[in-house]
Amino acid sequence: MNSPPSLAFLIVDGNNVIHAWSDLLELHRKRRGLAHLELCRRLREFNDQSDYRVVVVFDGKRSKFSEEREPGGFQIVYTDGASTADDVIERLAGKYAKQYRLVVATDDAAEQSLVSAMGAEVWSAQLLRDTIDRSSGNWRKWLK
Repeated sequence: MNSPPSLAFLIVDGNNVIHAWSDLLELHRKRRGLAHLELCRRLREFNDQSDYRVVVVFDGKRSKFSEEREPGGFQIVYTDGASTADDVIERLAGKYAKQYRLVVATDDAAEQSLVSAMGAEVWSAQLLRDTIDRSSGNWRKWLK
């Protein structure tokens, strides 16, 4: 039996998670950009505290694809107007799920089914939140 790959990726359907978390949805309704920033702040912190490299994908309204890579492996992707976050997530799952431990966080049932069939693990938005909260709590305890 093969051992699991040591490198793990967490791909987050950004807009889907924003709409699933009530505090971010409220922020989104006031100022969309602030909800994106807050989600990225939380995910960046999780990236730094965990064994996951986090990639957050947002549906973009720009004319071109945009990707920001930060030290430590955190990535933010904005799709172009011709593709959706789901398209990008599916391409990444199809390409990497067999090579690495790949987790996709979304509440989109069709997306969950598709990436699961490709070999990715699926987390609901609530499981993502619980995991981040637990990681953050453990980190605070460690710092004391």
